[in-house]
Amino acid sequence: MRPILRTFATMSRVIAIDLGLKRTGIAVTDPLRIIASALETVETTKVMDYLSNYLAREAVDGFIVGLPVGLDGRPTDATAAVQDFIARLRAAFPAQWVEPVDERFTSRMAARTVQESGKGRMARRDKGQLDRISATILLQDWLQRQG
Repeated sequence: MRPILRTFATMSRVIAIDLGLKRTGIAVTDPLRIIASALETVETTKVMDYLSNYLAREAVDGFIVGLPVGLDGRPTDATAAVQDFIARLRAAFPAQWVEPVDERFTSRMAARTVQESGKGRMARRDKGQLDRISATILLQDWLQRQG
């Protein structure tokens, strides 16, 4: 049983990023990679600084980045900006892996989650909350696919 504990003890967090033009939602796993939790909504211009500060405090193995694609699976107007961000992320954090993931329907799922939560209208209008929930949905889906 000791080797299993040692294996889990060496695992690090994974961060999910839902990049937007103005705001970026960020979610993170627990160190054992069981649960995805909303972390923060950050101004997109400050995401790299936020991530640098976070990685200085926490062990992170890699990043999941939501890649916008159309319903037909083809790139959207936002795809190029996210691909540019992914390149900058890889350059800034070469010790961490970066995996783009299809983000179709996450915004819609996040809006439905907030609506079904029973929160008031003002809470439902909090776009930062939607960004965090979208990142959490991306990460939880990725965790489930990892088995």
